[in-house]
Amino acid sequence: MSRIDVLLPLIGKLNYCWTNTESLLIYLIVDMMKCSKEAAIIVFLTLNTTRARLDLVERLAKMTATPPAKRSAVLDITGRMKREAKVRNKYNHSVFDFDENGELESTQLLRIAEFGNELKYGKVEELDNSELQRLADTIEHISVINQDIWLFVRANNIKDL
Repeated sequence: MSRIDVLLPLIGKLNYCWTNTESLLIYLIVDMMKCSKEAAIIVFLTLNTTRARLDLVERLAKMTATPPAKRSAVLDITGRMKREAKVRNKYNHSVFDFDENGELESTQLLRIAEFGNELKYGKVEELDNSELQRLADTIEHISVINQDIWLFVRANNIKDL
């Protein structure tokens, strides 16, 4: 099986797992803003980036009214999501390089980084078996985060207010 035949299903699963997990932030917004699920959905959808949604949830958790145990649990969840988002972003914002035989060999990140007076872009990383394993591990980590959010929702009796 070619590397692209292994990679594409992993990217699909990564995106499914991520989207499903990110949408659970709605329940955290419901709880911390003491609002209806409908209002939380509107807030969630109005913030059109993952970064903005995670920042909102983190800031709500840091409010003085948030009990310390809840704050710690939410910040743990958002911190883990931010770490896993790096791999998700890599595969959603890269192009793939192929060798002369048509075999997938690397990713090239479509991002510009500024270092003083210098620009760098297009970071190239080899797409080897260890990188494919890293992608599979990320999918597993996101699935665990998903389960942990559901445990938090149940433990805090979060419902549509």
